[in-house]
Amino acid sequence: MLVADVEEPVIEAASRTPFEASRRVFVIESAESMNDQTANRMLKTLEEPLPYVHLILLTEDRRSVLPTIASRCQHVRFDAPPIASIVAALREEAVESVRADSCARLALADARLARWLAGGDGERLRVQVEGWIGAAMRGKLEERPWLELLELAKEEGTKAALQTRASIEERAELLPEKEQRRLRREGVESERRVERRRRAAVLDLALQLAELSLRDCFCIACGAPDAIHALDRASTLQAYTVGRSAAQLRGAVELVAETRMRLQLHVSEELALEVLSYRLEAALRG
Repeated sequence: MLVADVEEPVIEAASRTPFEASRRVFVIESAESMNDQTANRMLKTLEEPLPYVHLILLTEDRRSVLPTIASRCQHVRFDAPPIASIVAALREEAVESVRADSCARLALADARLARWLAGGDGERLRVQVEGWIGAAMRGKLEERPWLELLELAKEEGTKAALQTRASIEERAELLPEKEQRRLRREGVESERRVERRRRAAVLDLALQLAELSLRDCFCIACGAPDAIHALDRASTLQAYTVGRSAAQLRGAVELVAETRMRLQLHVSEELALEVLSYRLEAALRG
């Protein structure tokens, strides 16, 4: 998160009197991603907010937030909602029961992610992950199925960038011409960052789903089918375990987890998935 991400949307906006309500509330997601310059720029706003300003900083790992930021905030813990409540919410949106349960479990109690997985894009990703894992198990990697995962991640990144552009244009319409040019100029870089973050997030989600699928197979091989996440894919998972030992499946889980860590170091995404695919094929050869 760069200074430009908070300068106008948060710091400057927090200095203006609200005219449609009595409060101004700012929610900053992924607070741990602030670099030092951004954190320093935010300090005064955090230390001396105006009476009508409320700032909420969100993070999945409080230890990763810079101490200068964390020390100026009141810490509030939000536990994940129960699986049952997420399933109930999805059922209200006409998601079939077993599928709703599976999406809630695969999302690891992340309600927003569960809703995305239950939708068309989420189902498409799950199908592509299953096809990729299945190809590795059958030794049918000639068609390079991991390329479909990369393409889907790219598409999701493009969608996020377009949404960011639309938001910038909406804000620009309310500004003087000089400020419009500045906002649009800075917006180009914002779009690129949003696109990269979303692409990386979807790719990591694909690997997380692969890891969970192999973990489910491991549970079945160990005689614990009730512990699986993807209940709506139970028959497919059962088929994956035929002729494979629990040790092989556990090794496959570890390979996927290792690749997820490698991708955080900004290695080549295509090369990382290709190497993983052939390593999975070798590890899972029945």
